[in-house]
Amino acid sequence: MNYLHRCTVLLFAILLAGCVSTIDNGPKLDKQKAVEANVKLGMNYLQKNERDRALRAFSTAQDMDAKSAEAMAGIAMVHQLNGETELADQKFRRAMKLRADFSMSSIELSYSRFLFENGRCADARPYLEKASADITYPSRGNALYLLGLCSLALGDSKRARGAFEHALNISKSNAPAALELAEMQFDDGEYSEAKRNLDLYSAYAQASARSLWLGIRIERIFGNKDKEASYALALKNLHPYSQEYLDYKNSLK
Repeated sequence: MNYLHRCTVLLFAILLAGCVSTIDNGPKLDKQKAVEANVKLGMNYLQKNERDRALRAFSTAQDMDAKSAEAMAGIAMVHQLNGETELADQKFRRAMKLRADFSMSSIELSYSRFLFENGRCADARPYLEKASADITYPSRGNALYLLGLCSLALGDSKRARGAFEHALNISKSNAPAALELAEMQFDDGEYSEAKRNLDLYSAYAQASARSLWLGIRIERIFGNKDKEASYALALKNLHPYSQEYLDYKNSLK
């Protein structure tokens, strides 16, 4: 699972945990509690990438309550992971039409991520705008990050930058947003700001080939040869077969 998927699944599961009541072990289980328990079980399986078990749990919940938006969204996620795009799209759309016992923003973000990963940024952006405007939604920062990526893909750098900045205003620990913003600032010649946001990224995330290559270029601008060499060594040792390492080697010619 990629970063966006892990975050979406995790936040989805957290929201569900807040909605699910404690269940007794007695023989007479309330139907709604049983539905919630199966959806929660499905999300637990999905976090472990146990897709078949997750699908069975979500399907059980949906059999119990055909109007469960949570179960339908879970089924959509499984289809998405399996590469069954048409089925995933169909189930996500169905989930958004059903009632939901938690913020609809969770389903909107899940569906938006699905659309984004299938190159449908223009379709995803309206849902992301809605999810990121929901001030009660715990994962607004992730919605804003994805909104920024979609805006970049659509050539709208102004909206992208605003989305990344907003995501960081909500949470400084949104490392992916910090890296995207640092790249944009570097490209715009705002080197001090790019350095600050790269440092912010490094405080909350492991070094990636992209972050190390950006660090090399930033330190090269400031003439800090020791720090540049440190970034270069890390890039060589950690990501020797990356495109960024090839770009670094070519920059030395």
